Amino acid sequence: MKLPLRPPLLLLGAALAACAGPGGTDPTDPFEATNRQVLEFNEGVDRAVIRPLAEAYRDHVPAPVRTGIRNLVNNLNEPVVLANTLLQLRFLDAGHTLMRFYLNSTAGLLGLVDIATPAGIERRTGDFGQTLAAYGVPDGPFLMLPLLGPSNLRDAIGDGVDSIANPVGLLSGHVLRPVTGHLFGAGRGALGGLTLRADNIETLDALRAESLDFYARLRSVVQQRRDAQLGRSSDRGEGLVTLDDPAAPSAGAGGPAPAAALVAPGPAERAITGQAPGLVEITRAWAQEVLRRADPGAPR
Repeated sequence: MKLPLRPPLLLLGAALAACAGPGGTDPTDPFEATNRQVLEFNEGVDRAVIRPLAEAYRDHVPAPVRTGIRNLVNNLNEPVVLANTLLQLRFLDAGHTLMRFYLNSTAGLLGLVDIATPAGIERRTGDFGQTLAAYGVPDGPFLMLPLLGPSNLRDAIGDGVDSIANPVGLLSGHVLRPVTGHLFGAGRGALGGLTLRADNIETLDALRAESLDFYARLRSVVQQRRDAQLGRSSDRGEGLVTLDDPAAPSAGAGGPAPAAALVAPGPAERAITGQAPGLVEITRAWAQEVLRRADPGAPR
């Protein structure tokens, strides 16, 4: 239930609250007792508010619209990914990200349609917590943040920096009035969190049902998933995989749509956006040629 919005004061409060808790048995989680209390609070808020909203969102908002919203939220985060890939000296990934942002912001109608992925330009990962890790900053203690979910001290700080320094948010603050800009940023984060929760209803239910200790299992899979993102090995268990949208248009007889179907513009999206069927093929050929020319070792 990790939401994209990371208010710095809330992060500071969560870190100070965690520091007050007694230790646990896991050396990476010295504040386990406090973290378990925070998880209990989060679970209560989720049952009362967040999950009902996510279920209503999924039940009443058509799948193509949800896909467009998901694509829009992802596109608004691309400048953060770009900045962090540059800070990590991952220049090829930065080029991919810049191309994604350009294509989806123009041909993809400000990101509502993901043109880049079916054109062969996959999303890259990049956040300031990852950047700090690349420069040797350790994880720090595991933290369960109020409303924001599982993290660690380094990534919590990194998420706060990403939230403040997001170029889209900074631009909106200059173009709009400051209060309106802050509301825009908060709305973007809340919408991203709602979309993430709606996509993971069954994932979290299954994780909870299969766990003798939900807190320990959640901690394990989140840490393992982060290890995978950072490119390091982990023996802490299985990874947490986001499910495809169960209510998206099916790929076959009653089955859920594959992940590609959630980002490629299908007939319903083309009817909404007016995208021509050949646009993806044209964009793919153009993007592959650009990437081929950018790679010195590629055959010409």
